[in-house]
Order: sequence, then C-alpha cells, then structure tokens
Amino acid sequence: MDETLGARIKRRRGRAMTQAKLAELTGISKSMVSKIEQGEKTPSIPALQKIARALDTDVRDLLDISNNVPFVDPEAGIIAIRRALTPVGDLMDDMGDEAHLSLVDARRIVDRAWGAYSFGRFEVLAGLLPAGITQVRATAHAAQGNEVAAAHEHLARISWVAGCTLVHFGQPDLASMAIRDALRAAEKGNDELLLAALRGSVSWQLLVSGRYDEAQGVALKAAESVEPRGEVSEQHLAVHGALLLQGATAAGRGQRVHDALSLANEAGAIAKRIGRDTKWYESDFGLSQQVMQTVDINISNERFGEALIVAKVMPNRGIGLTPVAQGRHLVDKAAAAVQIGQYQLALDMLLTAERVAGEEWVRYQTLLRTVVGVLLHHDRQSSLRDFAKRVHVTA
Repeated sequence: MDETLGARIKRRRGRAMTQAKLAELTGISKSMVSKIEQGEKTPSIPALQKIARALDTDVRDLLDISNNVPFVDPEAGIIAIRRALTPVGDLMDDMGDEAHLSLVDARRIVDRAWGAYSFGRFEVLAGLLPAGITQVRATAHAAQGNEVAAAHEHLARISWVAGCTLVHFGQPDLASMAIRDALRAAEKGNDELLLAALRGSVSWQLLVSGRYDEAQGVALKAAESVEPRGEVSEQHLAVHGALLLQGATAAGRGQRVHDALSLANEAGAIAKRIGRDTKWYESDFGLSQQVMQTVDINISNERFGEALIVAKVMPNRGIGLTPVAQGRHLVDKAAAAVQIGQYQLALDMLLTAERVAGEEWVRYQTLLRTVVGVLLHHDRQSSLRDFAKRVHVTA
C-alpha cells in the first residue's frame, strides 16, 4: 500500500520530534498536525512548505515526487552537467583537447541554451549544456586582449542557465556551484547589470532552498548596487525593478507580507515608468510580472482570495508574459483555487498551463506537482489521474 502524506510526515518526524515541536516550528496548531498525520486534513501549500522546512526535507519528498532525468547517453543529463562544471583535468596534467570557439559561436550556443530554457525545453538543455559549458569555458580561457571580457560574459551566461536548469532538476547544491561559477566569470567582464542580475539569481536559489531572509538581503543589496540615478536605459530600470520584485517575493515567503507588498508596489512604479513588459538579462519585468509576483506573495501568506483578486488585474490577460511565465502564473492561481475548495477550477488552470507552456515544462515544476498532489487527496476523477500520470505524481 502506498504511504500517505500524513504517514510520510510522521515518519520524517520520527521519535526525535514531537507533534508539539513540529507545531511550534511551523506555527501550525498541534491538533492540526495530528489531523494531517492521521489523514483527516490536508495542509495548505504554504503549510506544507513550512512542514518540509521544519523536517529538513523538500516538499517533493513529502509528496513522493521527483525530478529525475533518465538519460542513456553518457554525454547528457545531470551527471554529464556535473562533470562539465567540475573538470579535474588540471589535477591530471590533462587539460583536454577541447577546441575553443569564436565569440560569435560561443554566443550562439549561449543564446540557444537560454532559448531552450525560456520555453521549458529541459531535455534539450540536458543534452546541450555539458558540451556547451566545456566549449564556452575553453573560449574564455583562450581569450586575449579585448575579447577577454566578452568571452567571460558568455561563460557567465551559460553557467547561469545551467544553474537555473539544475534547480528544476532538483539539484540545488550543483545549481549553487554553477551560479557561483557564473558570478566569478561575470566579474571578469564589463557589465555591471549582468553581475547584478546574476546576484538576483543567487537570491532566487536561496529562496528555493527556504533561506528567505538571505534571499531578500541578496536581492535588495543587488538592487541598491544598480539603483537608477537620473536618466538611465530601459534595461537598467528593468534589472533594478526585477531585483526589487525578487526581494519582494523573498519577503513574502518569509511571511513579511507588508514589506513584500511595499517592495512589489515600488517595482510596479518602475514598471509603469517603462510602460511595457520587457525581457533584459534573461529576466522578465513589467506590470505583468509585478502582478504575477504579487499573486505569489499573497499565496505565500495564505491570502488565497486576495491572490485571485489581484490576478484579475493582469494586463491583457498576461499576453505580455512568455509562455513559461504564463504557465507559472496559472499554476499560482491553481494553488490559490485549490486552497479555497475550487478543485475543478484548479485542475482547469493546470491543464491550461500544460497547454500554454508545454508538457515538458510542467514535469519539472515543483509547485505544479505539489498542487496535483494536494488535488489527489480530494478528487480522483479520470482527467486528474491522467494529468498526474503525465507529470509523474502518484496519490
């Protein structure tokens, strides 16, 4: 018989932690913890995230879902990406014979990787990144004169996309290593906005790991480093605004809702100044993104009704968002809907997210799969079971 969510929580808690202690760490009542473990109650998604954090585990483990990427090809997949990020040739007096690329070809590989990421093509990335990282690193090492800065900026961007991809593959430690490589490479470039945007990605990774205070601090420090003074370019405004939104999201996850909404409003003022949805330095920013993150903040603080109200002011129904961002916004709304008992609406939103962002993308979205896991505790209709099977979630 499959282990239930409550049984997994109880097993994780073990004898080392009482129900009372788990309640104290999460802010959930002891009676609620008991009902969750007995299967009488299903925790809200924010509550489930708090429980996972208190038990020093991941929501995916509690819901018994994984992001494994099986690859027969030894030159693709997580192991191959790890090998590319951690070369040891210098320890064996063997630097390899990987030919470096021209700057044009290096940029082409980097742009292709980011294009795949933007459309949720994770299997493509699993095959592209190992060789791409190695080739672009060789290009940076071989660069001379006025090509050094540009070559290292290409290396920073491919390490960055590797880090983002690895988060979705459920490899946070390896992702952190990749983003640190990206920061070191960017420091050898000439682009302060790239460096600031990368620090925003560090904040995102900290947030995913539950380190909300640090995530907020890193994002706001980065925002301060590029605070606009006088007339600046659109990309400068967009990077600054995106960092404020990242700080807002981290504050929201840390249950500081008023700080979060204040930062989100500050970012909204910048978005209005720009006047359109933009994408600079691999980050979406604009009024659509501001609405999307404000919905996230409300969900994180269990303000589910408010989240759905905010979602209604999405400009032009979100057409300014990329397909992947539209998918994420639909998942956020589904997370709110499921918590107020609108299960069919939640499922409809998830199915729309799959249609908009693609079947491949949905398989690597932790929140989406968490919502599916919660839905399965309430309903087992065939369309839900079929969808759960497609995203590899079991009851």
